[in-house]
Amino acid sequence: MDTTSLVIVLTTLPADSDPAVLARHLIGERLAACVSVLPVMTSIYRWEGAIQEEGERQIVIKTTAARLEVLQERVRALHPYQVPEFIVLPAGGASEPYAQWVDDSVAQDQA
Repeated sequence: MDTTSLVIVLTTLPADSDPAVLARHLIGERLAACVSVLPVMTSIYRWEGAIQEEGERQIVIKTTAARLEVLQERVRALHPYQVPEFIVLPAGGASEPYAQWVDDSVAQDQA
């Protein structure tokens, strides 16, 4: 397994949403091996010309580069925001066993 294929995807959801719904879809569809949900935080950003301040949850998605295109399409379809965050970070230095687990978890032939 090429450990460089492991990636981390970041997105946010409104604080009052149920992130488990998104997580279960992504894991059930083998688009993510694991989805971690961080506690509510405050996000301050510019939207439609005004500064906004809202509670959000950071969602950390572990997957492979091979699944990114379909994952991004699915996140867009399930996400409540008009422009959802979708930031991809390479996960260099991952242990071989962990990278293999992620790869096995999102393997399409396992569905």
